[in-house]
Amino acid sequence: MESTNKIQIIKPTYHLLKFTFGIVPIVAGLDKFTNILTNWENYINPSLTAIIPFDSGTFMMIVGLIEIIAGIIVLKKTEIGSYIVAAWLTLIALTLIASGNYLDVAVRDLVMAIAAFSTAKIAKIVE
Repeated sequence: MESTNKIQIIKPTYHLLKFTFGIVPIVAGLDKFTNILTNWENYINPSLTAIIPFDSGTFMMIVGLIEIIAGIIVLKKTEIGSYIVAAWLTLIALTLIASGNYLDVAVRDLVMAIAAFSTAKIAKIVE
């Protein structure tokens, strides 16, 4: 009985996290096509642009598609989707750290990765 009550107490927080890590990647992914929020190409590690076989705009559109798919997975299969988002955010942060640029964004992305990982753990209990 006590376990059921705890799950009911945590559900609103779980849903907030689920929708955050579902909607935010979708919005960020869509913005890779419009650059309304920011010019995403500025965030690419310069050493990465030297090895990708296409221009940075195309690369960011591919990134955008991946983010949209990850957000949809979070909304449909929260546990696995949250692990995907956590890994994605960690990779982004590591890329930014390696470039030596946007370290504040890297720290923010690592914090969000921890929250996404926590969402996956909560999903296992709540769903």
